[in-house]
Formats: sequence, structure tokens, C-alpha cells
Amino acid sequence: MNIIGISANFHDSSCCLMQSGELVGAVSEERFSRIKNDARLPLRAFHHLLKTAGLSITDIDCIAYYEDPFEKLSRQLASNHNNAFDTNLDWLDPHKPFRQIREVMGYEGEIKFYDHHLSHAAGSYFFSGFNDAAILTSDGVGEWATTTFGHASDKTINLFREIRYPNSVGLLYSTITNFLGFKVLSGEYKVMGLAPYGKPNYVTQLRELFSMPTPFEFKLDMNYFDLNQTNRMYTEALAPILKLNPRVPESAIEQKHKDLARSLQVVLEEILLAQVAGIKEKTGSNNLCMSGGVALNCVANRAIRKQGLFENIYVAPASGDAGSALGAAALAHIDLAGERHSYQTQEHMYLGPEYSDDDIYDLLASLEVPFFDFREDQAKLLESVVDHITDGKVIGWFQGRMEFGPRGLGARSILADPRSPHMRDQLNLSVKKREAFRPFAPAILEEHMAEHLDLATTSPFMLETCGVKSKLNLPAITHVDGSCRPQTVSKKTNPKFHALIDAFYQRTQCPILINTSFNVRGEPVVCSPLDALRCFGNSGIDILVVGNFLIDRKQLPELFITMAERESIRIKPSDFFKTTRSEAVYTFI
Repeated sequence: MNIIGISANFHDSSCCLMQSGELVGAVSEERFSRIKNDARLPLRAFHHLLKTAGLSITDIDCIAYYEDPFEKLSRQLASNHNNAFDTNLDWLDPHKPFRQIREVMGYEGEIKFYDHHLSHAAGSYFFSGFNDAAILTSDGVGEWATTTFGHASDKTINLFREIRYPNSVGLLYSTITNFLGFKVLSGEYKVMGLAPYGKPNYVTQLRELFSMPTPFEFKLDMNYFDLNQTNRMYTEALAPILKLNPRVPESAIEQKHKDLARSLQVVLEEILLAQVAGIKEKTGSNNLCMSGGVALNCVANRAIRKQGLFENIYVAPASGDAGSALGAAALAHIDLAGERHSYQTQEHMYLGPEYSDDDIYDLLASLEVPFFDFREDQAKLLESVVDHITDGKVIGWFQGRMEFGPRGLGARSILADPRSPHMRDQLNLSVKKREAFRPFAPAILEEHMAEHLDLATTSPFMLETCGVKSKLNLPAITHVDGSCRPQTVSKKTNPKFHALIDAFYQRTQCPILINTSFNVRGEPVVCSPLDALRCFGNSGIDILVVGNFLIDRKQLPELFITMAERESIRIKPSDFFKTTRSEAVYTFI
């Protein structure tokens, strides 16, 4: 049985393939289109999955869509949303997803639609390996629900309580993100990273923006929120209560902005801890599954674990809407097969495209890029990479199947030495081209994590922060509050990345490398070898390792670098799909 799961028409559209009960592939459309957070129908991802699996469209038994477009439209209409800025009113057509699947994809088989938050919940629970779990999903908004509370057992998920739009923990966080001058739907990560630099001086004011009489109730004071605007999510009343003017995007970040970010993080954790305590009391389960965009706040996830109410916690690795494609596919499998697709924990997210050494060689040769060929001696390749890392070089690392989800996990990663006192600034400014305060994550050998990190369990997906307790000096991965967001690397799930870190450990007695996603600001993570070459040429990366080939930036022709820079800023060509979308408004894109 072949099932396709789809998330589309909001942000981060994605597609997955479940084949005979096995998740065999998943990829976001942005990785192919090179349009960050691409919301359009994931047609390229769909064709990739079919081609890789050797299937034709007639082999697909069902396509599962991650939300109910009729319920979504009812909320949009009831909210009097002003879409005057958008001359294309196709958002008024709830049949659009069905029609796209039929007419654009050309699929004539069965299509199933599932509620947004049920897809979120399924994307966590059915991949957790648990047979019983409490469920907490929290995001900006789905159809109407913004937070749902549930209890799952075997193949059944019961979402017994919900908080409805406009009352939303996610929209509270996004509104302050917007107020701080960061881009909604991506800047929330920045606010979380900025928070440790501040003091909780605005907690009292932020608490005035909502009420929460019980763990299952949450109400925004709409005197401060206007979610129908196109450029901002707050009213004129917000600045006076905060006694702070909105920050102009790209302007200097002052201490007051850091303090507001810290206060927001404190308030978010208070809300989530209360909700988790309530759901524990209600369900009595020892297991907790979390999903939705709020679940990507890894600092809050740490607080939930430290609360100690649950023996086991599983956070969906792709907790945002992209991962809902997996949940929809899992729900469809139950409907069609009468049973869960799996009772095993999803151990890795290496579910995207991969490229052979022959593919890579042909590309490098055709572009006349000078390279070192290590196909006959992979151990020597690792030693060469370690040589460059210990020499202070920044490595672009492109290996195997691409990760699914927001993080680079050692398949499409930028790597460097965590012991360097200058490396964080170097990576932020000249490589990633982003704000200087942004922290970097460590990738650590799983077998050595207890020696260096205050981490209770493995963390293969970078979904939780922890304290750094290493005897080594690790300034490049230690945040200002002494924390980090680690990836524990297993030999079982990524043997080549594990072997590289181990080679670095054998040389330096440091079992850790800096690991950040292989992209620069404003661009999706690289997908293909050509994407990697473009990013390499347009960044401060010193060495590119793609498959078993190593390329030294010093050997690149100047013309190649010029071409890479030009390609990185070129206007994306228009195609069959609409490419415009609102940049600020969270709820109605």
C-alpha cells in the first residue's frame, strides 16, 4: 500500500511517502524550488518521491491532506480577514487543495482530509513508539484550534479539549516576535536565541496580555492584538503597556529588546508548564507527545523535561506544518489498513534526496571545479577534513540522504571546531550572514554525551537545550547562559558523520563539532550538489566535502565565485504557481 501525505498552502509545504507501512521518504518543497518556506503545492517533492520509489501515480492508493480547507475558510470568513492586499482571491476556494491534487498532480484515486491538529498529533504519537501517551499540540492556528489536549492509546487519538482562535499561545509568541522586528514564521528562533541575553523585566506586562484561569483555557486580550493586518499583528495599545516602541527591522538590538525576548520566554514556559501539568493530571499517562510550531521551542522543552511529570517525552522532529504530512499519512494508513503503520520510534530523519559519487563527479567535471578525489580512501578523507577543522577552517558537509525538518543533522551541515573562541562570530558574520547573537549547536558522539552535557537522554534532533558541563573550553557552542542545543550522533543512524566526529575526537580528545544547517540567511538548506556549490561559492565556507570529494575554496576560479554570488541573488522565475505571499501575517497566508 502506497500513501502520500501532503502539507501545503500555508507555509513549508511538504510531501511524504509511506510504503507498506514504512516511511520511505519525506521532503519539503522549498528544498527543490529554493524559495524559503515555499507554501505551494509540493509538486517537485511529489515527483521526487515517486521517482525514487519507482512508482507511477497510478500506484498511489491514497493521498492524505493535513487539514480541512472548509473549516479553515469558515474561520477566515468569520474573522473578517482583510485580504485586499492580495488580488488573487483563491483563498476563498476551499476546493483548491482537492482540485490541485486532481488537476495539477493528475491523481484520480482516493483523497482523505484530516484536521490540522489531529495531523500534528499523529505526526508525533504514531512515530514515537509509544502505545499510550498524553498529547499536547500548540501552534499559531489550524482550522480553528490553536492548542489541543489529548490522550492516545494504541491506534486511537482522542483530542478531548481545544483552545480556539484567536486565543493562541503561538500567536502571542509570534506577535512579540513581530514587535521585536523579526520575521514571523522564522524569527521566533531568533527571539528564543536572544532571550538569554536579557532580564525578565517585562514579565508583568506580558501577563496582562492574556488570561489563563485553568490549564485548558487561554484567552488573549484583543485590545493588544490585531491579527487581520498585513504588516503587523498588534494594535497601538501594545507599545504603551510595554512602555517600549516596536523595533524597526534590521535596526540595532538594544538591551530592552533582549529583556523583552527573555520575558516572553519566561511567560511561554509558565504557560506550557501549567498545560503539561494539567494534561498529566487528566490523562495519567507516563508518556508525552508534543507537536506544533510551539514544540520547536527547545528551551521550553527542556523546562518541561525538568518538570519531571513524564517518564518519556517525544517531540516530533518536524513539529511545524511540514511534519503534518507525516501525521496525515499515518492516519490514512490506519483508515485503510485498520492498524498503525509502526510501533517503533522514528530514529532518524534522513528521508530526502541523495546523490551518488558518480552524480557528483559528473557535476564537478562538467563545471571544471578542481577537487580531491577520495573515493578509494574514505578514511583519508576524514583525516583530511579533521586537518582542516583543527586548522580553523569551516567545512561544508554534504553526505547521504537529506534531513527532513528544520535542522541540518549531519547530512547537509556546516561544521567547525567548537573550541575556537572566534568561530561563532566568524560563522555568523561571514558564513551564515546572520545576527551575531545567534548560537550554534554541538554535534556530539552519543557515547560521550554524559561527560560534557547535562543531558538526561539522547537528543538526535536538536529539540532540547541542556547545560554544558565539559572540562573542555567550548566557547563556540556554549550560549551566554551556559546552555547549548545538542545533537547526539549515533553510529547506527549516521555512520559517516559519527566517523568524522570520532576522527576529530581521536586527534583532539574533543568528541564535539559545531553543526549548523548548510545554508545562508534567507535561503533554504541545500538539497543538491549544485545547491551546495552555489552556497559554498557565496559564503565564507573554506572547504566543501560533497560525497567523497573535497574542494578547497582557495582553488576555485574567481569566475566561479562571481557566478555563485550572482546565482544567490537572482530573481526566482515565476511558474505555474502563485509565488507571492504575506510576509508578516501569521494566520491567513
